[in-house]
Amino acid sequence: MIVSIVFAVMFLVFAVIFLMGKGDKLIAGYNTASEEEKKKVDIKRLRILMAILSVITAGYVSIQPYLASDPQNQMGALFAFIVVTFLFIILANTWAKKK
Repeated sequence: MIVSIVFAVMFLVFAVIFLMGKGDKLIAGYNTASEEEKKKVDIKRLRILMAILSVITAGYVSIQPYLASDPQNQMGALFAFIVVTFLFIILANTWAKKK
């Protein structure tokens, strides 16, 4: 339970960092991209996506101890989290790109 709370708080802190306009180095792929590739990305939109995903992750991590008693609910929550994560990957590669 304590570990879940610590991780949830950590992800909430990440969300605040992204919303403050910082934390670009925490975004996998963006921090290692060349300057040309970085110019193709709308970093403000990418930060928004990362902040929202961080909040969703914090929520998912915080409910895990309550779902531990029912494996079916735990698997359902995991499936939903994976679907949401894939949605955000698609959004990061479409909505967050400059046109």
